[in-house]
This record gives sequence, structure tokens and C-alpha cells, in this order.
Amino acid sequence: MAPQTDIPVGANVLGTIGTVFWCVQLVPQIWTNWRTKKTDGLPGIMMFLWALCGVPFGVYAIVQDFNIPLQVQPQVFMALCLICWAQTLLYRNKWRWWAAWGLALLCAYIFAGLEAVLIIFLRPGYDRGDGRPITVIGVVAAILLALGLLPPYWEIWKRKGRVVGINWVFLAMDWSGAFLSLMALVAQNTFDVLGGVLYIICCLLELGIFASHIIWLLRTRRIREEAAAQNMTFDDLVAEHERNGIPFKFAPRKAQTTEGQRQEYIVEGPSRRWRPRRRTDIDQTVDARLEEENVGAYQPVPVVARPAGKDWVYRSGRSSPSRP
Repeated sequence: MAPQTDIPVGANVLGTIGTVFWCVQLVPQIWTNWRTKKTDGLPGIMMFLWALCGVPFGVYAIVQDFNIPLQVQPQVFMALCLICWAQTLLYRNKWRWWAAWGLALLCAYIFAGLEAVLIIFLRPGYDRGDGRPITVIGVVAAILLALGLLPPYWEIWKRKGRVVGINWVFLAMDWSGAFLSLMALVAQNTFDVLGGVLYIICCLLELGIFASHIIWLLRTRRIREEAAAQNMTFDDLVAEHERNGIPFKFAPRKAQTTEGQRQEYIVEGPSRRWRPRRRTDIDQTVDARLEEENVGAYQPVPVVARPAGKDWVYRSGRSSPSRP
């Protein structure tokens, strides 16, 4: 496809509106993450793949001389995705703030440098009429965008159709930005197929997320009404069933563990971060012996704000851990 020339006014207007949406669409999600200090249900790999998608997406738009708003769009999108990714490292993975933000900033420099190098090397060949490399770049961008929208479906499956942790204003603005950008391509003199596929994939997968939660709301309407009549939330109802050992149809799916292999978390390394490990029969024997000898190498620790239903132990050389 030849470089775009004489961009129609309509394409510029639609592209500008779409860019405005995509310049701010992640701000509500970032604000929600910061306010709640939680990113449960928002996969970090989704944000990272979207940030990485900005590299080929930006190269594809700049080399082909798309209208200016569509060239700016991937850069802003990449920056916002990296901020969200850093929040998942900070709030869910419990990284130190300087490590999370430092890694995000390093990735931003790497992505920007990679995009500049690709533009410098690919533009001369494209101007000579060799469009194969830029076609590959467009395919890579579409694949990364689609892959980034798959992890939320895993979270949806675990919660049996319920969408948790994703800000609806963000999702609506993101869909609107993709749709208007698609219309901007339609309004151009020549429709770019790969660019259109990129936006269509985004629109369809995000519509699937909306549909899944709407269906879940319809299926659980009576249950939520009964819970509200008892001054309970849906999550309270799930927790009550779990405490009483009563099966609940809409309870989140959890990994099954056998006796002697209960899920635990231990602290290790200089970063003192928690990580999951398998508990074995030998561990139980050692725990019993150490308890008799009053040795604190393995001591159960009261846990606050930890996942329910899990055993927590602290692995340390000290006889009494300072914190969980």
C-alpha cells in the first residue's frame, strides 16, 4: 500500500476524536488501581503486551504516513499501559515501588529506541515500493493486541463470567477509541486492511468482555437481590457459603489441592517477597517436631488481608518473625 497523501478532513476529525479517547482511556483504570491499591482481575501480562504492541503499531502508522492523530495514538497508548503494568507489579506482586516504576521506565526507553530504529530502517524500503516488511510489522501488532485481550478471559473463566478489577469507563473509552480510529481509516482515500483488522480485533474482544459481565448479572440477579435484602454483598454470600462448606454455583473456581499439599506462601531472598510453594508430608512432620522443641524456624503466623483458605508460614532463621 502506498503512503497516505491528501488525508481527508473527515479522517483527521475521526482520528483526532479516537486519539483523545485513547489518550485518556486508561486514566480511570489507573485512578481505580491507585485508589483501591488493588489490581485483582486486571492481568499484568495484558498491560505489558499492549505496551509492547505500541512499538509495531507506531512503526506501522508512522512509516505509512497515517494522519498525525493516528501516529501519536500508539505512543500515548504505550505509556499508559506501562503505568498500569507497573501498578500490577506494585499492588499484586508486591514489588518495591522503585523496582516497579524503574522497570516500567526502562521498558519505555527500550520500546522507544526499538521503534525509532525500525522506522529508520524500514522507511527507505517502503518508499521504494517494498511493502512486505511493514506488512509483517502490522501482523505482529495485530497479534500482540489480540493476545493482550486474552488474559482477561482467563480471569472471567475463573469467576464464571464475572468481570472484576476492570474499570468500565476505561473499557468503554477504549472501545470507542478503537471504533472511531477504525472509522478514520474508512474515511481515508485508501482503506488500510491491517490497520482495520487491528481495531476490529480490539472492538470484538472488548465487546465480549461487556457481554460476559452482562450475562453474569442476569444469571445472578435473584441471588444478588436476596443478598441485598440481608444487607450482604455477593462476595459476602460467597464467603458465607465457603465458611459453611456449602457448594455455591457461582463461587470462583480455585485450584484443587490435596491434603499434605496445601497452598502456602514463604518469604525468601533479600526482597522478602511472598511466593507460593507446595507443602509436603515432610513439612508437616518437621513442623510438629519443631513445635514440640519450641523452635521457630517454621511458625504459623496470623495473617491480615491474605487470601482466604490458605496456610501461611514464614521461613526465617530467626526464632520469631518480625512480620508476615
